[in-house]
Amino acid sequence: MEKNLDKKGRWRNKTIAFRMSEPEARLLDNLVSLSGLTKQDYIINRLLCKDIVVVGNTRVYKALKNHMEQIYVELKRLSTMQEMDDIAMTTIQFISQILEEMKEENQ
Repeated sequence: MEKNLDKKGRWRNKTIAFRMSEPEARLLDNLVSLSGLTKQDYIINRLLCKDIVVVGNTRVYKALKNHMEQIYVELKRLSTMQEMDDIAMTTIQFISQILEEMKEENQ
């Protein structure tokens, strides 16, 4: 078996697997795309209680734009905030955190 080293020269030969519900998987995919990290790096950082540092690039910008469009459509559809699901609410909170930190960096 050929050794596969990551970008930092680490040999990662252990596989960890787990099951998620469809809503949990959608939320994870949303958070990963907004972070700009790979799913593996995102999960490892979260499991090891490390900060998720979002580095702005075209992929992150596109993910922010797409999720904001989805949220806008969802908000137009709702008659009350109680109808919003947990996935949309968590995504909005993550986006607002990213935008707040970007604002702080620019000041």
